[in-house]
Amino acid sequence: MEIAIISGKGGTGKSSISAAFATLIGQPVVLADCDVDAANLHILFTPTHEEEQVYIAGQTAIIDYSICTHCGICMDYCRFDAIHSMDGKITISETSCDGCHLCARVCPHGAITMVDNDKSRMYSGAFRNGRMVYGRLAPGEENSGKLVNMVRDKAKAIAKDYNLENIIIDGPPGIGCAVISSITGTNHVVVVTEPTLSGLHDLKRALEIVEKFSLKAWVIINKYDLNDDMSRLIEQHCHEKGIPLAGKLPFNPSVVEAMVNLKSIIEWQPQSEFSRQIGAIWNTITQSK
Repeated sequence: MEIAIISGKGGTGKSSISAAFATLIGQPVVLADCDVDAANLHILFTPTHEEEQVYIAGQTAIIDYSICTHCGICMDYCRFDAIHSMDGKITISETSCDGCHLCARVCPHGAITMVDNDKSRMYSGAFRNGRMVYGRLAPGEENSGKLVNMVRDKAKAIAKDYNLENIIIDGPPGIGCAVISSITGTNHVVVVTEPTLSGLHDLKRALEIVEKFSLKAWVIINKYDLNDDMSRLIEQHCHEKGIPLAGKLPFNPSVVEAMVNLKSIIEWQPQSEFSRQIGAIWNTITQSK
């Protein structure tokens, strides 16, 4: 079973809930951190570093100044404003370059070549409740969802090799390509929201994406007691759209305490009411038909 946990916006507590699910089950799991722009579960769980794969995120243009005449033709053609002239010298911004190859094609002297962006990585190894896979996109690299696909494919291979039944996917926030790559083909998609106006707005957008792919969606309202009125509006919206509410979790400072101590809330306070509520949410999702 693959369960993806996503959120329409950042800061809802998505990763904390993913970590709780990963340590709640009484059997080993595969944990896939697909929030490759800001992967953080490896900090919490300190997995072993058994495998590392290079991810080529695209290409960047570089100039051979022994050939370049600084004619400026490449600058005139660049649509991404990545090429500039400074003190009569043509320069290319690595972070602005889209890797489209056009400058290399129009350069009359062949002074521009394309090099691979090979700083991004995918890692896999063991953690204290099973196996873990995560991707880390290098700063400035475009998150097209391809690295997310690599992480998910690796997670599936590990689940098969180690005969592990459950894959828990900590997806990125938002509604972009990386989110779509995180949820496609999963058994359940859990959307974590918070009781704010922006939380409700982004929840609606996230649910629209899930609906387009005909996936089973659930909603968790985290920190619901910080704004009862907004929580009721979120519940009302879910009811109107026929989206089941998996549960509501109150604000709990112990979640942060657990993270500071490199534990999930389940590990930090296993007998607490909060942990019991997370367990009930897990059962609601996994035992549904």
